[in-house]
This record gives sequence, structure tokens and C-alpha cells, in this order.
Amino acid sequence: MSRIGKQQIAIPSGVKVEKSGLRVKVTGPKGALELQHHPFIEVKVEGEAIQVINPKPDVRAYKSMHGTMRALIQNMVVGVSKGFERTMQIFGTGYNVKEQGGKLVLNVGYCHPVEIPIPKNVKVDIKTPATRGNDVPAQFVCSGPDKQELGQFLAVVRKVRPPEPYKGKGIRYADEVVRRKVGKAFASGG
Repeated sequence: MSRIGKQQIAIPSGVKVEKSGLRVKVTGPKGALELQHHPFIEVKVEGEAIQVINPKPDVRAYKSMHGTMRALIQNMVVGVSKGFERTMQIFGTGYNVKEQGGKLVLNVGYCHPVEIPIPKNVKVDIKTPATRGNDVPAQFVCSGPDKQELGQFLAVVRKVRPPEPYKGKGIRYADEVVRRKVGKAFASGG
């Protein structure tokens, strides 16, 4: 039995959970999210808690979906009540970021600015629009109720210019550690 799957999901105040058929809809102050859960798994809304039940705990396919469905529903409940937030940093001299017409515009060393459309549920808050030297990075915070949508958007942004290992230039998550390499060592001629 899944240790994650058997835990109940507490419904915080201000959050409403509706279930009809295989669809689970969670509504809260940050928005509304909907999920069609797997047919192998049963979901019961009981008062102030959601229970995810595995009807056949001996079958491998059922076991694999038990914890997954519980985690997805938990993320929906947290997303509509508190929301998710991730900070990104851009290192590199002359690199900058701005929000323009529903798009995130990145100037990260290419001959053209890179424009990425911002999903409607994701909010971008630019803290530092441009890098200052190699020490102060450009910084922006992205937030939204849907953890998957937010993560996918940030993965697309990071892919524009991933951090390189020699100088650390590029786009990275604020808590990401970039392993640095030593550059070429020149030997003295003898």
C-alpha cells in the first residue's frame, strides 16, 4: 500500500471540492483547477477531507497510480489555497528580462530578444530587470495555482539559455547549484 496514497488530504477553509464521475474540481481564492483522475482509483470527499482509495492493492498498475493521484489532488488543493511560487535568476553581463504584451522578453546574449508567451494562470513579477556585472543577477518571480503549468513554463524559460559550467552565465532557478569547472590552464613555455 502506498504510504503517500493512504494519507487523507485536509481541505482548508475557503476551498470547495466537487466530484462528479471521474472529474475532481477544486475551487479556492487563487482560482479553480480540474482533474480527471485515473479510473483505477476511487476518490471520496468526506466533510473536510479527501480520501484516495486503491480498490485492488495487490495489482501493480493500481498501486502505481494510488500515490500519484493523491499527490496531484494535494497539489490542486495547495495551489488554489496558497499557490506555488518559484524565483528565477539570470546571470551574464548585459542580460535582462521584461514583460511586454503578455510575453516574457529575454535578452540573453543572442542577436535577437527571445519572446515566450506567459500562460494565463501564471503571474510574473520582475524584481531586478537587468544584471549588474557578474555578481547581481536579473531576478523574477513566477507564481500560479497550477504546479505543473508553472513548472513547464519555467522549464521552457530555462531552456532558452541554460547555465554554463565555466562562468555560470545563463538562466537558473534561484535555489539551483551550478557545478563550476576550471578553465584551461596555460603552461609556461620552457
